[in-house]
Amino acid sequence: MVAKPLKDVRFATCHDVMSVNVVYIDGNKNVADAIKAMRDNKVSSLIVNRRAQDDAWGILTRKDVVHKIVDPGKDPREVKVFEIMTKPLVMVSPGFPLKYCSRLFNNAGIRRAPVFDGTNIIGIISNTDIFNTVKL
Repeated sequence: MVAKPLKDVRFATCHDVMSVNVVYIDGNKNVADAIKAMRDNKVSSLIVNRRAQDDAWGILTRKDVVHKIVDPGKDPREVKVFEIMTKPLVMVSPGFPLKYCSRLFNNAGIRRAPVFDGTNIIGIISNTDIFNTVKL
């Protein structure tokens, strides 16, 4: 991603800065499998597959693992992904301007959101992606 002056970043879109490296996991896998998938794919979150076409996607983040597994001292091999994931997701469209995406993240208390084109998840955008576009 090319860094841009702040005035230009605010009008860029989610599609301009999103990552297309989206990794999925089934909700019935254990958290140890999720940790391995995050490490192997060098990502900080996994999209949890829907069980059916009309179901919502979920998300599992490193923060979920730290706060819901490590802190209480649970064994990640004994906890299923669906038990600690967040569902449903806040999603954004590819054409959503970054200035509004930043505001959404702040108001919703989230750090990332899948980019959804109306049919499929085509990417994921994080506050780091937005931050890295600002030219100094």
